Amino acid sequence: MKIERFKDVWDALEDDPVERERLKMRSRLMSALQARIKVWNVTQSEAAKRLSITQPRLNDLLKDRFNKFSLGALFDLATRAGLK
Repeated sequence: MKIERFKDVWDALEDDPVERERLKMRSRLMSALQARIKVWNVTQSEAAKRLSITQPRLNDLLKDRFNKFSLGALFDLATRAGLK
């Protein structure tokens, strides 16, 4: 049995190259947002206010609930967080 090695998890999980890149971008945006929120060193409530979302929605982001965020939603949050 041949063991396949992949560059990242999305290469292993998604065959369609367009969808694979979309998933990679969502993952990168989510990670960047989590890092930015951590640097703010504020409560979840304050971070949610800065991003104009509810605290439960912020919690979904912080808990890696990947399937709850579209690429567009993550892009909007990244813009609000001041990410370039």
